[in-house]
Amino acid sequence: MAFTMSFFISLILILINRGYDGTFLHAWLKTWSQAFICAFFGAYFFPKVIQKIMKKINFVEKPLIIENDILVREQND
Repeated sequence: MAFTMSFFISLILILINRGYDGTFLHAWLKTWSQAFICAFFGAYFFPKVIQKIMKKINFVEKPLIIENDILVREQND
């Protein structure tokens, strides 16, 4: 996913900012390699950090459960 997203976004941004000229391929490959490194580490580490933060949050609403094929709120009275 990091490969595809960094590939596509860097390609589009280089085309928008510089256009297609004689140095396009060199500029794009340089930018893409840097974008891929950032995207790879972001895709690897951000979900772990976000998961830790989400575990600390106390949600107010009770979770939904399936009861007789209908979603209802859990009743803990």
